[in-house]
Amino acid sequence: MCIGELIKDLRGVRGLSQSGLADEINKRYGTTLGREYVSGWELGKHRPGKFYLSALSAVLDAPIAALAKEDEVRRRKFIADLAGTAIAPVIASDLLASGFAARLSGGPSEDTWEEKLSTYGTEYMSLGAADIQRRVSRELVVVQQQLDSRHAWSVAARLMTLYAKTFPGSDGAKAVSWYRMAAQAADESGDTHTRVWVRGRAAIALGYEGASLGVADVLADQAMAIADKPSLGLLNAVMGKAHAAAIRGDHDSAKTLLHQGLHSFDKAGSSEQTSDYAVPYWRMNVFTSLLLARMGDEKGAVAAQEAARAELPKSLPRFATHLEMHRGLMLARAGDKQGGIAYAQKALDELPPEKHSLTLRMLMDEIKV
Repeated sequence: MCIGELIKDLRGVRGLSQSGLADEINKRYGTTLGREYVSGWELGKHRPGKFYLSALSAVLDAPIAALAKEDEVRRRKFIADLAGTAIAPVIASDLLASGFAARLSGGPSEDTWEEKLSTYGTEYMSLGAADIQRRVSRELVVVQQQLDSRHAWSVAARLMTLYAKTFPGSDGAKAVSWYRMAAQAADESGDTHTRVWVRGRAAIALGYEGASLGVADVLADQAMAIADKPSLGLLNAVMGKAHAAAIRGDHDSAKTLLHQGLHSFDKAGSSEQTSDYAVPYWRMNVFTSLLLARMGDEKGAVAAQEAARAELPKSLPRFATHLEMHRGLMLARAGDKQGGIAYAQKALDELPPEKHSLTLRMLMDEIKV
């Protein structure tokens, strides 16, 4: 689609004539644009410059990137997918302005994006889902205007993965759609590490939550097929697949995958303690604790819980709550359902509500079943 056709289509969707579009631009910007000039754009006789691209994007509510290039099919699809999934309700005019300003100025540098991602990785460990969702939505509006490089696609993929985690995996629409788009964006980056990590992080998120297990398996299998070299992404993928197997009752596969995950951890486990991009010793034990609790291995689960508590940073009380709720699940599975529910609910109630996560709420639902 050429720029003239795009302008014409967007004008038609908004019920504007060529004169009406010219009038809207003139009212907003004090210009003297005529119908004939709009007609010239649409017929391809001339192209709008930077000023009129900005004006058109505001009046037609369309990203400048889509108007600026005729061959931006992938970017337009990406933006349309964002709007059709979950971000549209939270985009206000100031967010759109941020995106357009980023496009015109060149936006954050690669180093700045990496610093932002590092910060979000740390904040995720302690902030609630609503806070993360609000902050990351703004970044997604900005990065969608910068998808001119492989690195930008990598940034988008990692942001989308984080954004997906602010929706319950059981939703089946929002979280899963974001995880799938994140995988597609990662593929556009061409970066093996990003492609594996995004899929692995989605797999462990869904597997840990016990939601959309088929999707968790597919993403884990894709990650494992892309690269077999031990990495945090591969570790997440294997453990996500292990949780899916345990929930289905396939304990033999879950045990095999756990051993595979422990091998990956030995090779790729991280020393960073408080980032969503890291899997230190305590976090590996949190994964293992829930897995073994689901399998009814009380002795192994308790050992993993004690090992996790020994190194869990005091600044991360939410994960201490996870471990307590794992014990509640063990009690419920051992036959004391009411006792298990009460134990887990007490642990959840002791955590300030603003630090609750969707994962904890889903775990509570699992204990009650």
